[in-house]
Amino acid sequence: MKDHKEKKTHAIHYGWFVVAAGTLCICAGLGFGRFALGMLLPAMGGSLGLSYSQMGLISTANFVGYLLAVLLCGKVSARFGTRRLITAALVLAGGSMLCIGVSRQLFFIIMLYMLTGVGSGMSNVPMMALVSAWFSSRWRGRAAGFVVIGSGFAIIVSGKMVPWLNGPDGSGWRTSWLILGAMVTAAAVICYLVLRDRPQDLGLQPVGSSVSPGISDRQIFETKKGLPRIIYHCAAIYFLFGFTYVIYATFIVTSLVQERGFSEAAAGNFWSWVGLLSLFSGPVFGVLSDKLGRKAALVMVFCIQSLAYLLIAVNLPGVFLYLSIGCYGIVAWSIPSIMAALVGDYVGAHRAVSVFGFITFVFGLGQIAGPYLAGVLAETTGSFSSSFFLASFLAVLAAILSAVLPQRNS
Repeated sequence: MKDHKEKKTHAIHYGWFVVAAGTLCICAGLGFGRFALGMLLPAMGGSLGLSYSQMGLISTANFVGYLLAVLLCGKVSARFGTRRLITAALVLAGGSMLCIGVSRQLFFIIMLYMLTGVGSGMSNVPMMALVSAWFSSRWRGRAAGFVVIGSGFAIIVSGKMVPWLNGPDGSGWRTSWLILGAMVTAAAVICYLVLRDRPQDLGLQPVGSSVSPGISDRQIFETKKGLPRIIYHCAAIYFLFGFTYVIYATFIVTSLVQERGFSEAAAGNFWSWVGLLSLFSGPVFGVLSDKLGRKAALVMVFCIQSLAYLLIAVNLPGVFLYLSIGCYGIVAWSIPSIMAALVGDYVGAHRAVSVFGFITFVFGLGQIAGPYLAGVLAETTGSFSSSFFLASFLAVLAAILSAVLPQRNS
């Protein structure tokens, strides 16, 4: 009777507090834990006398830790619970970043940043999968969409804060690591206080369950035929996303500076617009995926991305450059949110962590392969245009694969 009375007096479903904590989780673990590195490396490398290859090794170590984490997080989450795993992962990420701030030897920095990668992966994947437990199918897209914009906030915050903390001579890079590490650790405390593994723990039902009860998550999994094929199908789409989006993210600034004559500051301003526009990407296309279906939203996003890559590949002047940046930014974080919702639709909340972890691992392989092959192609042809043409073609292929996804039975 008490639970019923509480539910009647609360205007906002607790699931939206979970989303808010999730946005903070992604901002801290993935945003500060991974995307802030690009802002930190120049000053850090100069201070420690690191070569480009050594700086690259630091980044690679983080990615190795991330890939290891996404493979293991399903089993770890099942044993200890999603809330505890996310909290421990953020503590690991924040603690390792604090230690990097006082480290002076490359070996320890590499090992510590690999642990940061483990923390990033073990906070990101369970958090995205937790949306499936708290939201019904009709609400998962928009909920996941709000969660993923944490990365956009991190890009904006680190882009402004790190240069200020580093100072004109770059001597404050250790302070940057310490403050970012402290922020990630604080986020761990907040997530522990707010997150819950299931709405039933608070006597609630998932958001939207009363509107569209459908069938249970377990029934979705048990009645679905050919599920392994569907999972590999989703993994292939996610691989192509990882392969293509990271080519643009890695080489767009270099392309503008080396091939179009932009200053680094001007090229950096273009990239900052991506961070700002990306704040709209998750919510907008998450809602569209709820309204129009996951397939239609994926096709739409990949077509927009293909256009972004094509416009930069053909080297058109002026307004087309702005259009390319705009197309890329407005869909930047939309695919992860849609894929998280799609996995929840197919396998249900009880399998979402392990399955989303698997396809995120495959996505990670795409992120590794994309920049390498694009770099080789650019060296061979003498221009990044060929690399962007490749990304545009593969984005179209991803759109085709998305269009033939099987419908979820409901």
